[in-house]
Amino acid sequence: MTCDAHRLCVAPMMDWTDRHCRMLHRALSRRALLYTEMVTAAAVVHGHAERLLAFSPAESPVALQLGGSDPALLAEAVRRAASFGYAEINLNVGCPSDRVQSGAFGACLMRTPALVADCVAAMIAASPVEVTVKCRIGVDEQDPAEALPAFVETVAAAGVRRFVVHARKAWLDGLSPKENREVPPLDHPLVAALKQARPDLVIVANGGLATLDAALDRLAAGLDGAMVGRAAWHDPVGILGAADRRVFGAAGRDRAAEDAVAAMLPYIEAERSRGEPLARMTRPMLGLFAGRPGARRWRRMLSEEAHRPGAGPELVRRALAAVAPQAAAA
Repeated sequence: MTCDAHRLCVAPMMDWTDRHCRMLHRALSRRALLYTEMVTAAAVVHGHAERLLAFSPAESPVALQLGGSDPALLAEAVRRAASFGYAEINLNVGCPSDRVQSGAFGACLMRTPALVADCVAAMIAASPVEVTVKCRIGVDEQDPAEALPAFVETVAAAGVRRFVVHARKAWLDGLSPKENREVPPLDHPLVAALKQARPDLVIVANGGLATLDAALDRLAAGLDGAMVGRAAWHDPVGILGAADRRVFGAAGRDRAAEDAVAAMLPYIEAERSRGEPLARMTRPMLGLFAGRPGARRWRRMLSEEAHRPGAGPELVRRALAAVAPQAAAA
């Protein structure tokens, strides 16, 4: 991983940031850090590790997010992931879903920082790459101004140097996961204050960052990085197309939707030859032309036709011709 890849990250999102999504995002940014969907340690250890963990080197740098609260199980999952080439292993201490809570991990671990410290210590001992933590600023009745610094102090003492902090409290009883992404108020100044108090740590801000400008504002506020979530799905070009230049200072032109389609077509052809359904690959591409004339036509063609038997790259080319005829003819 490049040493500054954390300056812009695409968040781990269940059912969204799969390998097809990561290939699309990598076509737009060579530098941003991409995360897997959360995978439970138990699934890695007791399930099909190859199916859960394998990814293409073309997606790199990629971080693996694990869920769990058993230090020994997490350490074993890390050992099994070691050969796959991940740039980072991240522990989920932020997801508020009922399913995650029932497994005693995710955001509810904010209440037990000593257990999180035990988990990350075991993971660090087993990992050839950096172990990081993604957390909330607090949960339920906790006062974030007290809970967040105390949590970070305890977990940092176990060896974690990088924290991704979703700048919202999670309400574990009474709010759905969707509401937990929207209802609790954002407190980005608290996250910035954490960085100011702990300049020795790498602090990445997450939560409500809907544009690349918003991510750059977090960097300007002194944070070491910014993590963007659903905005990277709904408007991938707007978030990632200019990121290498604006966030990382890289030379070269910004990437457009047409560039991403051109990069994805050989991948789609190869995946279709292996029997992968087209709809799975085009789903993360629906927002490519967001805000541009023809965007609705692009979405409609892919949404309605990609599920049809035999649909393949020719559909993507037809959809491109409908929205960007010059690019399709090139």
